[in-house]
Amino acid sequence: MKKMRAYSKILAITCLAACVIAVITAGCSGYRLGSTLPPGIETLYVPTFKNQTGEPNIETRTTAAAILEFQRDGTLKITGEDKADAVLTVTISRYTLEPLRFDRNRSKAAKEYRLRLKADVVLTKRGEENPMLETYVKGDTTFEMAGDMSSAKRDALPEAARDLAHDIVELIVEYWE
Repeated sequence: MKKMRAYSKILAITCLAACVIAVITAGCSGYRLGSTLPPGIETLYVPTFKNQTGEPNIETRTTAAAILEFQRDGTLKITGEDKADAVLTVTISRYTLEPLRFDRNRSKAAKEYRLRLKADVVLTKRGEENPMLETYVKGDTTFEMAGDMSSAKRDALPEAARDLAHDIVELIVEYWE
C-alpha cells in the first residue's frame, strides 16, 4: 500500500513537472536566435526620409526615431552608405489629423485628435537595382488639444514618429521569418 502511494506521488510530480516545462517552453516558441534576414545583410544605411506632406520637420523626427529603433533592436548595424549591405529609403507620403472627441459646448471644436503618418518603404541591397522589399507602413498617436493646434501637433509628432519607426524596424527585421 505504501509503495502504491509513493508511486502515485512520483507519477503526480512527474506529470506536474512535465506540465510546467510545457508551459515554460511554449512561451519561448516565438523567440528567435540570430537574424532571419537574408545572408549578407548585416549593415544598413538610412538616409534622411523624404517628406512629401508639406508638414515641416517630420522627415528629421521620423528618421531619428527609426535609427534609434534599429539601434535598440540590434539586428542590423546602422552605418554609412559606403559600408552598408542595404539601403532603406523611406518617403513620408501622408500626414493626417482625425478628430476623435468633441467639446460638448462647441460641437465643431475637437478636444482629441489622432495624428497618422504613412510612409513608403523601400529596402534595396547595395549594388542592386531591384528592391528586396517595397511596401508602406503607418504610425499614429492620439493627443488632446491643449493650447494652439501648431504646438499640439508638434508635441504629438515624436510619439507618432516612434510608432512609425517601430513598425518600420519590425517590417524589415521580421519580413523574412
